[in-house]
Amino acid sequence: MKKADVVELFTRLRELDPHPTTELNYTTPFELLIAVVLSAQATDVGVNKATKKLYPVANTAQAILDLGEEKLKPYISTIGLFNSKAKNVIALCRILVKQYGGDVPDTREALEALPGVGRKTANVVLNTAFGHPTIAVDTHIFRVANRTGLAPGKDVRVVEDKLEKVVPLPFKQDAHHWLILHGRYVCKARKPECPRCVIRDLCRYKPKTVDNEKA
Repeated sequence: MKKADVVELFTRLRELDPHPTTELNYTTPFELLIAVVLSAQATDVGVNKATKKLYPVANTAQAILDLGEEKLKPYISTIGLFNSKAKNVIALCRILVKQYGGDVPDTREALEALPGVGRKTANVVLNTAFGHPTIAVDTHIFRVANRTGLAPGKDVRVVEDKLEKVVPLPFKQDAHHWLILHGRYVCKARKPECPRCVIRDLCRYKPKTVDNEKA
């Protein structure tokens, strides 16, 4: 995609949503971290339902440690892989209390060293909680980047690296949110809603666009 088209793409997405953010509910970096860890292979809606019950009871590393793994599980039992996630959350909280006084570190290396935290989760926390211009590539962003021709790649790391290069600095802070929301609500996996897409004319994924026009 040409540089001018990239600028136009993000300009249009910004006009639709000037201040995008995550759909996970949180009030502190710790709450965001736990929500993102829980969101792996789960929906934001499902995670929000669980944390709505959990956070009034325990919303700090020490409080969740005090709760314990077995008492934590019922709060997150509606989320996929809740047993392994409960184990990771407890281990994560133990490290936060022991090494960081209960605070969430704001470096990639420290975040990725925490149980259950991979590069994508670290990027989300760095971007949303600490204002770093990182781009976390999930399935939605991977799809949008490839379909549109914005940053095509065979795996998420390739796509992330390309996005880091092609996304203009003025858009980089919010690029992650614009792309994930576009993928979630417009550029859907099974049937992208091309007729109402604001970047339709910039998109390189012609087969689906044509199919939807005829449908």
